[in-house]
Amino acid sequence: MTGLRPVQRADLMGLPLQVAPRLLGATLSTSVDGVETHLRITEVEAYHGKGTGDVPDPGSHARMGPTARNATMWGEPGHLYVYLSHGIHSCVNVVCGPEGEAGGILLRAGEVVRGVDAAAERRGVALPLGRTALRDLARGPGRLGQAVGLRHALHDGIDIASGAEMNGAVARLLLDDQVQDVSAGPRVGVAGLAGTMAFPWRFWITGDPTVSPFRWGRGAAEAALGL
Repeated sequence: MTGLRPVQRADLMGLPLQVAPRLLGATLSTSVDGVETHLRITEVEAYHGKGTGDVPDPGSHARMGPTARNATMWGEPGHLYVYLSHGIHSCVNVVCGPEGEAGGILLRAGEVVRGVDAAAERRGVALPLGRTALRDLARGPGRLGQAVGLRHALHDGIDIASGAEMNGAVARLLLDDQVQDVSAGPRVGVAGLAGTMAFPWRFWITGDPTVSPFRWGRGAAEAALGL
């Protein structure tokens, strides 16, 4: 992991839309109950809360303001907002922007570069892994959360800047400033206008095989026709 540097809170003070592409190529390292995994981030999505930025984001959990669910998004940058999707999947977001302004960057996909066996065990994937299974190990936000071992609500709010332990887990983010070839497009599976090119707030490393496939959210394809 040559060339990586530990994230500082100052790195995450901008709007999610500004910070999101800078996280591509970064490594999220976790140690959960003493088991380590390192994941290279290849795909992210930006989400703005109420009052954050110039354009209201109808796809954000914080679009209506602070709630018990999204409280971490309104806090200090450099923590992880870990939420439960569809009552099953723990999804991981990097909190950014000044405290009091909600901002989250969803980690949509990545490549497990260390701790592959541990990630496979967490995912319930049989070893040894073939090429497709390795590609898919953290391809999609639910798989990613499972692979790195972070869980809602046990690890919601864990600090990736200080590396402070939380409920048996430690998480760190190491940035890579070398990634240049970045693509952008609509967010995956987000309903309505928020899932169209009106919000090209998904970013990925161009051509990386671990990037998840695009799919329309409910009503998004119809909304796109009206753009």
